[in-house]
This record gives sequence, C-alpha cells and structure tokens, in this order.
Amino acid sequence: MAERKLPKSSRKYIRREKARIRREVLDIKEQEKLIAELYPVRKSPEQNQDKKNKISSKKHKSF
Repeated sequence: MAERKLPKSSRKYIRREKARIRREVLDIKEQEKLIAELYPVRKSPEQNQDKKNKISSKKHKSF
C-alpha cells in the first residue's frame, strides 16, 4: 500500500524546521534526534482495527 502523504502545510513546516536544526545544532546525533521528533507517529492498520473494535464493543454494552 502507498503511504499517505502529509498535508502541504505540514511538509513546509518540517522542511523549514529541518533547515533550522541543521543550521543551529552542530552535533550530528542531536540533529537526527530533533529531526526524528518532527514527524508524527503513524499507526499501523492493526492498531486502527483494535481501536474500531473497542468503539463497537462500547456501543453494544450500552443496553
């Protein structure tokens, strides 16, 4: 499956922040850590399915 793209505004923000980090932080390891923190955590399809199961089970318990 193709991975979903980020919105254009998010891509612009990340691109600018990466440039700022590379200019200001001299330590390579610190740069990599800060850049990795910019990206949102993507959920796997299994995690999304688990969330759906929890929601549907709550609907059935409300008798």
